[in-house]
Amino acid sequence: MLDKINQLLSEIESLNASTVEEIENLRIKYLSKKGEISSLMNDFRNVAAEQKREVGMKLNVLKEQAQDRINSLREALESNPTTDDTIDLTRTAAPVKLGTRHPLSIVKHEICNIFNKMGFSIAEGPEIEDDWHVFSALNFADDHPARDMQDTFFVSHDPQVLLRTHTSSVQVRVMEKQQPPIRIICPGRVYRNEAISYRAHCFFHQVEALYIDKNVSFADLKQMLLYFAKEMFGADTKIRLRPSYFPFTEPSAEMDISCNICSGKGCPFCKHTGWVEILGCGMVDPNVLESCGIDSKEYTGYALGMGIERITNLKYRVKDLRMFSENDVRFLDQFQDAY
Repeated sequence: MLDKINQLLSEIESLNASTVEEIENLRIKYLSKKGEISSLMNDFRNVAAEQKREVGMKLNVLKEQAQDRINSLREALESNPTTDDTIDLTRTAAPVKLGTRHPLSIVKHEICNIFNKMGFSIAEGPEIEDDWHVFSALNFADDHPARDMQDTFFVSHDPQVLLRTHTSSVQVRVMEKQQPPIRIICPGRVYRNEAISYRAHCFFHQVEALYIDKNVSFADLKQMLLYFAKEMFGADTKIRLRPSYFPFTEPSAEMDISCNICSGKGCPFCKHTGWVEILGCGMVDPNVLESCGIDSKEYTGYALGMGIERITNLKYRVKDLRMFSENDVRFLDQFQDAY
């Protein structure tokens, strides 16, 4: 038996293989249950008692060397694969066409990156909300039109459960759980009961921002808006603020930017005014702060909200809002180089 073991040891030292199949065949030949080493193990009971110690040690060495040699062959093959092993024979001969991000996602990420530079973090919340977080905490009157079924989707017969009409509900949830300073943006999808057309849809996307701290002023808001407009639309972009009304901000304003299509000279897109409205903003109403457990005498803040579809239209001049939700590949392919 010792002669047979020595013979196998010399064989194993010179083993070579160039494919996975050859390595597997070697493993079966030497290490399987019916392999040569297993046969020697079975014959071990017939060895004379005075030789068992020496033969047993030799068998263990033989088995270990066989395992090490096969493992080293396998590792060498994996680290230096042959050309045949790297070819995927199931792959189509035609070039694989890559997809693209949705234009709304491209613009949303761009908006978020700009606000991230200013220290804003992202906050998210549920799309199915309750009346408190969507309306009551935001200073909406009980008879406000937004509470009507003609304007809002209610999920059940319970008027307390609805699809959020803006991402301001996320701001409320953050203010309830966190004391100032608060500096967040809230991107997400919102729903309103509107007839679908080229300029309106029953769901769309928003990004809202909220900053609350001590001594926050309208001047801080204006400076932040100017920075955002220049980063988003170019260094030559100008802004103007017009007085407006929102239940949750006081004072409130709507912001226009100089039309980036005609450079403010006047065109059909800006209705020949040279200006395009892109967002609403204002100082957070003290009633909203108090409703969320924040002392309005110590803290002030500003908030703003914009439609992502609106910003995307300005950047890419998409004429029909319905194209954003139809998933037409011909439309999406136009944005291959947009990011």
